[in-house]
Amino acid sequence: MPNQKKIFTVANLTQKIKDAKSLILADYQGLSVAQINRLRDQIKAVGGEFEVVKNRLLKIASDEAKIELDDQVLTGPTAILWAWENELEAIKTLENFAKENNSPKIKSGLFEGKIISAEKIKQLAQIPGKKELQAKLVGALCSPAYGLVNSLSWNLKKLVYVLSEKAKGGEDHGWSKHPT
Repeated sequence: MPNQKKIFTVANLTQKIKDAKSLILADYQGLSVAQINRLRDQIKAVGGEFEVVKNRLLKIASDEAKIELDDQVLTGPTAILWAWENELEAIKTLENFAKENNSPKIKSGLFEGKIISAEKIKQLAQIPGKKELQAKLVGALCSPAYGLVNSLSWNLKKLVYVLSEKAKGGEDHGWSKHPT
């Protein structure tokens, strides 16, 4: 008979599965407690949560949430990245941490209501973030304006250059002579 703590944990996991924008399952084996805490802090900073879970309880919770997790994914040590706000930033943070520390190993995930593979998660981590895309958009929108300003001001710059050379007594380039 399940104890009250496990019942509460399953209910909590079920609600988190339903509420999260995305979730990533990872094998955290090989990480020290200090590394896990550092990863938790980094993920929390981008609006996510990193939590170690028991596979059996996660399986029950996913069944209650009507999500079919593969039994092969639920083997070995499992941790979940819960993305509450910006799912891509949380995924990037996890992927960057995994590259630096060779762990955690991504198993699978749930993104936009669909189960996705570890390869797809790595592809998602390569997508530029919201701020990067906004900066690129602003640059792209401003680029033609800068070009137009330079084009329109070029004749004025040329005139100023010619007049300053004339005032310095620079050589005559034939600009003052009229053809006869």
